[in-house]
Amino acid sequence: MSLRKLAGAAAVAGIAALAFQGSALAQDKTFITIGTGGPTGVYFVAGNSICRMLALVEGVGRSGDQFRQHGIRCAAPSSAGSTYNIGQVSEGEFQFGVVQSDWQFHSVNGSKPDRVTSNPDLRAVFSLHPEPYQIVVGADSGINSWSDLLGKRFNIGNPGSGQRGTSEELLEAFGNSNADFSAVTELTSSEQAGALCDGNIDAFGYTVGFPNGGVAQATDGCDARIINLTEDEVAALVNDNPFYSFATIPAGTYSSLTDDVTTFGVRATFITSADVSDDVVYELTRAVFENLDTFRGLHPAFSVLTKEGMIVDGLSAPLHAGAERYYREVGLIN
Repeated sequence: MSLRKLAGAAAVAGIAALAFQGSALAQDKTFITIGTGGPTGVYFVAGNSICRMLALVEGVGRSGDQFRQHGIRCAAPSSAGSTYNIGQVSEGEFQFGVVQSDWQFHSVNGSKPDRVTSNPDLRAVFSLHPEPYQIVVGADSGINSWSDLLGKRFNIGNPGSGQRGTSEELLEAFGNSNADFSAVTELTSSEQAGALCDGNIDAFGYTVGFPNGGVAQATDGCDARIINLTEDEVAALVNDNPFYSFATIPAGTYSSLTDDVTTFGVRATFITSADVSDDVVYELTRAVFENLDTFRGLHPAFSVLTKEGMIVDGLSAPLHAGAERYYREVGLIN
């Protein structure tokens, strides 16, 4: 065989080997999807920040774990929110989701089957930021309390969102229904601030960490305000449900917030299914916890996070075995 033919044969063999190697590497990759929320919300930032942590540690391990390759590829698209994410995780369409602590509780306990998918195989990974429920009202709406809201145009949130679920819980607590408002809308978190400033609604309810771009759009854009929620009905909700607590939004958080606002809320939590691989959950948990300082810097709402708090606050589902393995390994739990 001539040198030219030998070179050609070697090139073909090399290309085939590279193709085989690429195929083998592709087979080693694991693709995960994280359900988040609206593109202006903290859930969207949280999901994409977790993906960023996974990318950050690819090939970098703790001492002794040189050239560690987890092979996880991550996407965190915008979604309809908490209850939608739980449904998608339960069906295996998403592997993970960011959800409110109340809907985590109701899903794993089957206590609200009409509002969220009941799933005893739901598993907790860790908790995230506190999320007060905020009723944002127009500057000239005359709304200063829940009772003032009745008879007005109120956005309760899109179906599948955590804010929709909490709005409905609040309606039930006060003994009200949609008929008690002049109009009830189902706008998404990315639509509601514009609708308020355009005068198409008088108020919207939003369960979200702070500061939040969507709320800032309303406060900065048209001097919208956030009202206090301190009525006896709210206190009863907090007293009767372990996943709720009172929360304070400090003055100055938004341009129109001249005084502290007292309301109630939940916690954002990160969930998965018992069916998701222990190794995948372990690697994701490890990526976030071993780069927590970097993670905390990706949004002001994350600044309050601590490793100790993230493994207990707002978690009502059992820990996933992969997350528990990491927590035991580093001594966070016995």
